[in-house]
Amino acid sequence: MKRREFITMLGSAAAWPLAARAQQSTMPIIGYISARSSDDTTHLVEAFRRGLKETGFIDGQNVAVEYRWALGEYGRLPAIAAEFARRPVAVIVATGGEPAALAAKTATSTVPIVFSIGGDPIKQGLAASFSRPGGNSTGITLLTNQLEPKRLGLLRQLVPQATTIGFLLNPSYGPSEGQLKDAEEAARAMRQQIHILRADTDDEIDAAFETVTRRSIPALAVAAAPFFDTRRAKLVALAARHAVPTMYHFREFTEAGGLVSYGIDPADVYRQVGVYTGRVLKGDKPAELPVMQATKFEFVINLKTARMLGLDVPLGLSAGADEVIE
Repeated sequence: MKRREFITMLGSAAAWPLAARAQQSTMPIIGYISARSSDDTTHLVEAFRRGLKETGFIDGQNVAVEYRWALGEYGRLPAIAAEFARRPVAVIVATGGEPAALAAKTATSTVPIVFSIGGDPIKQGLAASFSRPGGNSTGITLLTNQLEPKRLGLLRQLVPQATTIGFLLNPSYGPSEGQLKDAEEAARAMRQQIHILRADTDDEIDAAFETVTRRSIPALAVAAAPFFDTRRAKLVALAARHAVPTMYHFREFTEAGGLVSYGIDPADVYRQVGVYTGRVLKGDKPAELPVMQATKFEFVINLKTARMLGLDVPLGLSAGADEVIE
C-alpha cells in the first residue's frame, strides 16, 4: 500500500467517530422531568416510549431522552427544569403531577412543554383553555385530583359500618387544598365523618397510620399525590400491618396488594404524552394542541387483600368493578 493511500484511509477512519458524534449532536433531545421515581414508573416510561414510537421516534435512534427524577421531593423540580431550559432541549416532558409541570412553565416560556397533571390546567395557569392552550405547554389531565369524592363514596360502600374514614393528604402537593375541600363537601353530603391526616415525609406517613390505629379509624382513603406514588410499597405494607381497609387512586396500589383503587389508566395517559411529544417534535405547536382529558377509569378490588382483612365485599360492588384481583 502506498503511503499516500494509507494516510487517506487513516484520515477516513479518524473521521468515523467524529461523524457519529455529529449525528448524535443533531439528534433532538427530550428533557423528561418527573415528580416521581424511576422505580415506580418503569411501566409508565415504557408506555411513553410506545407513544413516541407511534409518531416515528425511537429513543437512542432518532431521538434522545434524558430523565430526571424528583423522588417525591417537589423542591428538586425547579433546578431540574432550569437545567433543561438553559440547554435548551427540544421538548420538556413534565410528568407526575402539577409540581413538575409548574416548574417547567416557570423555567421557560419558549421551550415546548408536554405535561401530565391531575387537575385543571387552566386554574394552574398552564393553559388558556382546553381547546387552545395558547402558550408553550399542552398535555393531558388525569382528573385524579377531582375524584376524591368518588373514592370516598366507594370506600363507604365497601366498609359501610365505618363511622369515621381517615383521609390522608400530602400538604406539600399544590392541589391538596382543593382535594380537602372536595372531600369535606362529599363527606357532608354523605353524612360521613372524616378525620384529616397529613404527611409529606416517611415519618409522617408512619405517624398517620399510628393515629389510625390509636383512634380506631376503621377505613382510610389516600389522596392522589406524586409523593404517595413514590411510597406505594410503604403505604400498602402499613395498611396491611395496621389492618385498615384503604382506598387508593391508581391500580398500581391494588396490584401491589392494596385493597381497592379508583382512577384513570395511567399507562394510557403516558402513551398519549409520548404521542403529543412526537407531534411537537414534528412541528406541531403546543399552543394549538388541545389539552386532553383522561376518559378511561378503572375500579379495581383486591379480593385476596379483602379476605386477609376479614372484609366481605358486597356482591354489587364486586360486580361493578372493572377488575377483581383474586
